[in-house]
Amino acid sequence: MKGNGRIIEYALSTLARRKFKNFSIAVVFSALIAVLSSILFLTHAYKTETLKLLDNSPEIILQNMSGGRHELIPTEYIKTLSGIAGVGQITPRYWGYYYDSLTSANYTLMAVDENMRDIQLIDGRMPQTDAECAVGRGVADLRQAGLKDDFFLITGAEQSVNLKIVGIFTANSAILTNDLVVMAKDGLIKFFNMPQDKATDITIEVNNPAEVSMVARKIRRAFPNSRPILKTELIRTYDNIFNWRGGIVLTMFFGAIAAFMIFVWDKATGINAQERREIGILKAIGWETADVLTLKFWEGTVVATGSFLTGLILAYVHVFYFNAQFLAPVLKGWSVLFPRFEPMPYIDIYQIFVLFFLTVVPYVAASVVPSWKAAISDPDAVMR
Repeated sequence: MKGNGRIIEYALSTLARRKFKNFSIAVVFSALIAVLSSILFLTHAYKTETLKLLDNSPEIILQNMSGGRHELIPTEYIKTLSGIAGVGQITPRYWGYYYDSLTSANYTLMAVDENMRDIQLIDGRMPQTDAECAVGRGVADLRQAGLKDDFFLITGAEQSVNLKIVGIFTANSAILTNDLVVMAKDGLIKFFNMPQDKATDITIEVNNPAEVSMVARKIRRAFPNSRPILKTELIRTYDNIFNWRGGIVLTMFFGAIAAFMIFVWDKATGINAQERREIGILKAIGWETADVLTLKFWEGTVVATGSFLTGLILAYVHVFYFNAQFLAPVLKGWSVLFPRFEPMPYIDIYQIFVLFFLTVVPYVAASVVPSWKAAISDPDAVMR
């Protein structure tokens, strides 16, 4: 241990003597890690938020289709659905999208529902009349509104609707609270001018989770123009979407990543005459080949690990403090019209370990192998 400590001390002094070369390598290495880590952090954060949102979602969401598009569904379907074996609770949902020209953001307006299990009130209560609403924390921050403040909406007929904020809520997933406005059912139906006998969609609980697919097939046979959306399908779809978008971003940076790796590899493997002479002197004064390799191992480890940690810190700050300004539009797609969304700091340790072994380990190997060639040579020949 004492010998290794002395070798590490000598390795640090060697790095200090060649500070400009090592600094350039560290800058490039840190930039590479920062780009890769930002993509992984942001993708994992979005996937985690989405899965949290879907945890308590119903087993089946039934939509009515016309011409391949989603349209309002008749509530009279509920009577037929309740007669299907295996079907549990059935709930019609009333919701829609609203573009707010004042803040250039999209809101999701939803009728208050007793099955809103994800929502946790921070202050106030849920709306009870047509003139009341409750908003998510993201909407409240964007509008700079608080409890008992006015909340203005403009209908399609260019008429202003004035609602009183009676509640502010949060949830396990920031996605849910970021753009959601909850209204009374009658007020929302009136706002969107929806027929009284129709809903946006119908949620269906299944008594036995193993029978979800079978129940969905029965529903499809009963209503050929409908589309039952399974919870498992939603989870799989969102998982694939974020994986695909993350892959697209990685592909966009592939050229830069390849150039960085070539630069780092060239700097790490290039041993100049002075470095070979130093290795020859060390061998001449009694250093073993294993000692020289240990020295180069620690030199490479210090540079690579330090750059890796610096890149991780930069990526963390970029994603979770500056909301990934350069990457978020690609991964969120049209949701850039949402109110400002700050991803929660979810990090996958497995991804970090994989990234470590794909970047740090090859760099250390690239530092040791050329030194081994010089270390096994005759010291006199190397110094000459």
